[in-house]
Amino acid sequence: MYTMSEKLKQILTLVDEFAKEKIEKEKTWKPGEDWLSYSGPIFSSEEYMAAVEVLLDGWLIFGKNAREFELKFSHELGKKFGVLTNSGSSANLLMLAALTSRDKYIQEVLNIKKGDKIITPIVCFPTTLNPILQNGFEPVFVDVDLPSLNPNLDEVEKLLEADKDIRGIMFAHVLGNPPDMERLMYLVDKYNLVFLEDTCDALGSTYDGKKLGSFGTMSSCSFFPAHHMTTGEGGFIATDSGKLRKLLASFRDWGRACYCNTAKPGNVTSGTACGNRFGNWLPGAEEALYDHRYVFDEIGYNLKPLDLQAAIGLKQIDKLEDFHDSRKLNFQELYNIFEPYSEYFYLPKATDKSDPSWFAFLLTIKEGAPFSRGDFVSHLEEAKIQTRSYFSGNILYHPGYRHIGEKYDNMSQQFPNSHLVTFNSFFLGTYQGITNEKLNYIKTVVSSFFEERGILK
Repeated sequence: MYTMSEKLKQILTLVDEFAKEKIEKEKTWKPGEDWLSYSGPIFSSEEYMAAVEVLLDGWLIFGKNAREFELKFSHELGKKFGVLTNSGSSANLLMLAALTSRDKYIQEVLNIKKGDKIITPIVCFPTTLNPILQNGFEPVFVDVDLPSLNPNLDEVEKLLEADKDIRGIMFAHVLGNPPDMERLMYLVDKYNLVFLEDTCDALGSTYDGKKLGSFGTMSSCSFFPAHHMTTGEGGFIATDSGKLRKLLASFRDWGRACYCNTAKPGNVTSGTACGNRFGNWLPGAEEALYDHRYVFDEIGYNLKPLDLQAAIGLKQIDKLEDFHDSRKLNFQELYNIFEPYSEYFYLPKATDKSDPSWFAFLLTIKEGAPFSRGDFVSHLEEAKIQTRSYFSGNILYHPGYRHIGEKYDNMSQQFPNSHLVTFNSFFLGTYQGITNEKLNYIKTVVSSFFEERGILK
């Protein structure tokens, strides 16, 4: 008879063998027949084994792996503390939700409240705008720069000079490439703003040697399969404030007052972090002796991840350096492919002082080019090369946001670059699954597009 320990070892050995065979089989790729994906997860057998081991252990919800991940990953964003969530979208939602707390830290130190205005670019993914709206703040839109598509800081400064009710700024570093962070942080400090830094596409990027994610009051990250690393679904919020960390965890965990899972996740038998589990915790029933684990300070959510996700993430963290190197190399190869056609494209380039770990290769077709985005993207997609539009373009053009856009007389003139992005921008992948063979295929397909139109280089 095998012991439980021996059976587990056998199971994990088989998982290891199965995963390695699966991964090797998936390396087979036929140009023009198989899709060239713009992104995707890069696993070894380690991630599969870690997931199975957690599943068989039986503790499924937020547990020891999740807490270890929180302690370890916060440093990847240059912060002291972190909160793991079930998605990057949830991470952004929680950053804004925390600013609605009645806690004195929010009201007196950060000096922000519901109804205050927050600057955000009009070109975005919905998860940077939605939490502003959902939590009762008012978005103030700015246009973007070319070619970076980051917020136009000249416009940001004009808005701050004109409107003293603006209390924050929130945006995502575009595909890993930041704006002028020196100028941005000057404005943040001058106007005492809350800076919510979305680094969901920018893990591993730096500005002047400092990690993106380390600049904001709070910063978020995503572990969706398309991102730099993945836990399937997953997200993260980092901060240097222990007080904010506690508030974020409360909003994530139903609004719970108890913060014991900071030290011992899932342990309901030990003493509480406050040392007083049963006490007079309820201001509405002061004489009740009540369990602090079920006292609620905030109107929160349940946005916790599975411990299985965190176990996968711990294996992914160890591979980040290689992931970043691959993205940078692939970006350069793609740049070399498109540079001969620079008269037709705004090509991506790293902003001054930045070193991006590129999420993707961003292209914007210039006005007057003898072809449209539809022409070029259709050519790539017919060759089974995946492309993506740059997220929303001008998000106020979309059905869900048209009512917000109605207050603008002429958005194409007020936000001209955002209008151009809506019609002319798209991106290709840079992730580590794009091999030299695939890059050569991209080069051949791009060249054929211009050859067919008599534009030779």
